[in-house]
Amino acid sequence: MNGHRVRGSLLAAAQGLLLSLLSLGVSLLLFILFVVSLVFMLLGFGLFTTPVIVDTIRAHANHRRALARSWYGIDIHAGYRPLPVGNARRGLAGQVERTVHMLKDPATWRDAGWLFVDALAGFFTAMLPWLMFGYTLYGLVLVCGVWMPIVDAGGTFWYLFVPISSWPTAVLAAFTGLGLAAVALRWNPLILVGHFEMTRALIGASEKRMLAQRVARLTETRHDALDNSAAELRRIERDLHDGAQARLVAMGMSLGTVEALIEKDPVQAKRLLAQARENSAEALSELRDLVRGIHPPVLAERGLGDAARALALRMQLPVEVDVDLSTRLEEPVESAAYFAISEVLTNAAKHAEAKQAWLDIYYDERAGTLRIAITDDGRGGADPAGGSGLRGLERRLGAFDGVLAISSPVGGPTLVTIEIPCAPAEPGHRATSR
Repeated sequence: MNGHRVRGSLLAAAQGLLLSLLSLGVSLLLFILFVVSLVFMLLGFGLFTTPVIVDTIRAHANHRRALARSWYGIDIHAGYRPLPVGNARRGLAGQVERTVHMLKDPATWRDAGWLFVDALAGFFTAMLPWLMFGYTLYGLVLVCGVWMPIVDAGGTFWYLFVPISSWPTAVLAAFTGLGLAAVALRWNPLILVGHFEMTRALIGASEKRMLAQRVARLTETRHDALDNSAAELRRIERDLHDGAQARLVAMGMSLGTVEALIEKDPVQAKRLLAQARENSAEALSELRDLVRGIHPPVLAERGLGDAARALALRMQLPVEVDVDLSTRLEEPVESAAYFAISEVLTNAAKHAEAKQAWLDIYYDERAGTLRIAITDDGRGGADPAGGSGLRGLERRLGAFDGVLAISSPVGGPTLVTIEIPCAPAEPGHRATSR
């Protein structure tokens, strides 16, 4: 038997020990707390305890999903219903809405059923890999003579299906233990695969449900994208009307006056021409700023990597940038990513009182996903429900089926992770930097 199989079996035994502790300890405890909290709903206390317990259950289930993915490459989709926007309300009404929303989610009841099964069948399947090695060691200890005082004190005792009462039966027990070791070396990883497959059958969302949720989310974000586009057009019209257009109108009036004064009062005409030249320069500057706000020139010319570096240089705090892009992405994706980075870094400088920020941009060609991580050492406490900026950022990314995840404990640090599914741009548009 090769060393790779031995290492894999021993690793599975260690993993099984961890899983058995999680199954019998955490899963059983959470199931009991969930049932008690439902009973407390009749007394009113459950309105406050149930959301906390359900959040803990989901974190526990997501941890098991993460273990399944990292250990054995098994993807278990969650399929939780997103909380409604109105859930940001505070007070008793918001608490009742949050509790009812969670209890109406079928995934909540799937998780609850899984907790019970995991505490029984899950514990048994997780226990087998390390228990077989433990029984092997136990059999070898017995055959060293330990069986004799045990038999002298209590008579014949059983080692699995072997009754030990003499040296031959003790040797038989030792060989039985070695047989268990052989089974463990061969089947331990497959036993844990079965454990995670059972978990997927219980708490994994079906492809049909995942597709339905994705369609619903894309429908919602499509309306948000249309609303954002209309608002952006109104902003551009307002900026043009109040800025460049007003200066161009004033410049036209000045040129009309110059035409009337050029023969009567050349000095005044020259003064008005100089003023018109200043107005034209200011109008051009405002038009450039307006265009830069719509789509920065460096983003169009050099791509997301260089645009992010240029943006970092203009920030009020030092930003360390690490870019790994081997190709240009589609322009809408680059634009959404750029303005998302700008929003997060601006929040870090203005609201988080950060002294340093770190920006990492990476494109995973195998998964077809743009991943952005922004970290700052500010005071933390960022919450999408507490401000329109982050909610608007979620809506902007939602139009691309993107995901925004925020980890921001009070006191910091804050980590903002952005993932956008996307494909490279057409050939010919290559990134200029890595």
